[in-house]
Amino acid sequence: MKEKIKEQAIELLKQLIETQSFSGEEEQTAQLISDFLEKHQAKVFRQDNNVWSIREDFDPDKKTILLNSHHDTVKFGRTWTYDPLKATLVEDKLIGLGSNDAGASAVSLLATYAYLLDQPLEYNLLVAITAEEENSGQKNVGSILPLLPKIDLGIVGEPTQMDMAIAERGLVVLECEAKGKTGHAARNEGVNAIYEAMQDLEWFRTYQFEKVSDMLGPVKMTVTQIEAGKQHNVVPDSCKFVVDVRVNEMYSNEEIVSLIQEKVNCEVNPRSLRLNSSHIDIKHPIVQKGISLGCKTYGSPTLSDMAMMPFDTVKIGPGDSARSHTPDEYIYLSEIKEGIDRYIDLLEGFHF
Repeated sequence: MKEKIKEQAIELLKQLIETQSFSGEEEQTAQLISDFLEKHQAKVFRQDNNVWSIREDFDPDKKTILLNSHHDTVKFGRTWTYDPLKATLVEDKLIGLGSNDAGASAVSLLATYAYLLDQPLEYNLLVAITAEEENSGQKNVGSILPLLPKIDLGIVGEPTQMDMAIAERGLVVLECEAKGKTGHAARNEGVNAIYEAMQDLEWFRTYQFEKVSDMLGPVKMTVTQIEAGKQHNVVPDSCKFVVDVRVNEMYSNEEIVSLIQEKVNCEVNPRSLRLNSSHIDIKHPIVQKGISLGCKTYGSPTLSDMAMMPFDTVKIGPGDSARSHTPDEYIYLSEIKEGIDRYIDLLEGFHF
């Protein structure tokens, strides 16, 4: 049965690759996922392009595990040498958009769920393959969490080479503005907003937050955009810039923004505070079981839907994050098969 499900997972991934599913445009891949679950006699729920299933023996007195990955993709660039919307198999290598990020994880989790549907478990199990992860959209996994039972543990499928990310950086994007006063550039008039911004720009470049994570290192701030001035002979009265802040698990996003606002002179407004860092205790039973199976643990610098989940989570899946969003993205079929085995080994006999 396990080998048959692995082959079905690979066939589903080929279908997903060949069905366009850019973020916000995942209608057809959502239907493919629904069809897969229904084929395995699972009860299917759907909101927007998010698809999920809950084992019918749900017991509110038991703890609940969520299996989650996403089926949307980024848009492809012009440097692909293969057709990104065609599943191209070269020996063990399956090439196509979303094959690695995160199609392989999605189909591996679906296969794992299908395999475990009739297996005795000491916990409730549900799977959700969700939309709008790549663009952190409003209709992503966060939009369906209120519709799900209370979740005690999330297993998030992303390409990690089947190692286990037990911490993940959060993200805050800051819109900053230093203000001045216009004047003629030929005379000593006005207050130059660019000069006003320079002190704060240097602060963002050099400041080190006190709390450094063992897993994720220090908070990292990078000025990524800047805009000022309309004419060469007018002193600008506004200098706007954007700062990308990658937050470790030692701080909440709100804390980071508050600390920054205390330190700089410019106006600081976060675009969003919802993409928080995450961390699970290394002593958690799922982490310990992963270690016993040979998983390495690490802190992930990349953002995922873990940021939307206010409960314990780990990130683990087949593939390699370095392949994500690259031309000729690919996954090895052997990675999918080994990933399904590892997921099943993690979940069979697991207890909190």
